[in-house]
Amino acid sequence: MNVQYDQEVDALYLRFSDQVPDGVIEMAEGVNLDTTAEGKITGIEILQASKKLNVDTILSYVLELDQFLMFSN
Repeated sequence: MNVQYDQEVDALYLRFSDQVPDGVIEMAEGVNLDTTAEGKITGIEILQASKKLNVDTILSYVLELDQFLMFSN
């Protein structure tokens, strides 16, 4: 999983796959699922992310996981 946050536009993207999405499903206003033709979720886009969740918490979990993976080998 790859997490990207663009502070300038306040958008968070969670990428689950390198597959190119074929479509988008809007789950709620500003929350979109990228999907393949087979219905697999390839990513989640959250617009106005800082208003919907604690972005710092999400990003700190990602850093902790990255550090764990780097130093556990």
